[in-house]
Amino acid sequence: MLHGNCCHGYKWHELKGKEGEKMEKRYMERLVGRYCKIVTKEPGEERANVVTGILEDVDYKDGFILVDSSQGLGCLRIDTIIAIKPGNKHRIEKKTKQKDDEADVGIGVLIVFIAMVLVAAVAASVIMQTAESLQQRAYAVGKQTIRDVSSGLRIIGVTGYTDGAKTKLEYMAIAITPRAGSYDIDLNKTLLYLQLDNFTVLNLNTNCKNDSVAEGGIFRTCNLSRLNATNYGVIAIHDADHSIFNSNGLSTSDQAMLIINLTATFKETGGLMAGETLEGKLVPEVGAAGIFVVNAPNAFKYRVAEL
Repeated sequence: MLHGNCCHGYKWHELKGKEGEKMEKRYMERLVGRYCKIVTKEPGEERANVVTGILEDVDYKDGFILVDSSQGLGCLRIDTIIAIKPGNKHRIEKKTKQKDDEADVGIGVLIVFIAMVLVAAVAASVIMQTAESLQQRAYAVGKQTIRDVSSGLRIIGVTGYTDGAKTKLEYMAIAITPRAGSYDIDLNKTLLYLQLDNFTVLNLNTNCKNDSVAEGGIFRTCNLSRLNATNYGVIAIHDADHSIFNSNGLSTSDQAMLIINLTATFKETGGLMAGETLEGKLVPEVGAAGIFVVNAPNAFKYRVAEL
């Protein structure tokens, strides 16, 4: 019995002859491509089975139909079909829905991918800036370390000059030169630290500066009255480029004498007494300091004493 588009309760294998074959083809082909509910029953079974899906094709020769269901593509034998009822769903609607679902998933993946690219770009930018900053800092530190290690002052010798009675040292001369391979030393920024009973810091007095030694010797070259408790004078011993006299700069091959007024520096004693020990440090702006410790002799044979 047929009801509209439903072939209900009809056994296809009972159709005989040409009329039956025409009827079978006519009804089956009308359902190809449509979403159908297919009721089947195997011989010997009491209960029928229901399969829903799109009827893809009908193979009359071998007696099978091709159905695309939710479980995948499969075949059903025509002689086991009891009834076929078309549904409201169609192939086009199903495929369109699947494409829409795939589009939604694709957009989500694209958004996640773009976010990951942006995060990676920001992280790479931060890492590159940090690496560049560290490189510049390391270069500056390395350059400064090289200057500190290779530069500095070397103390050649220390000489004192006593008063007329030869009881104490009133003036002192320190012979200096840059260390081997040192950068130029700026005497304007070089400090002299002296420690006896007190701690004194002296800097360069540019008004007490000479480019050569006078005939009367070191302690008669500079106007010692210009020196006080806070500064020292300088005399160029070897200054081929005149850097000491012109700009107070001590070049690699230069030698100079620093003159200190001990009477003004140590007012309590009026100088360095016999047997006393004086500690000193000559600190340039860049490089290692020149350190010296001098012991005044217990008795002065001459007014000039090597310390």
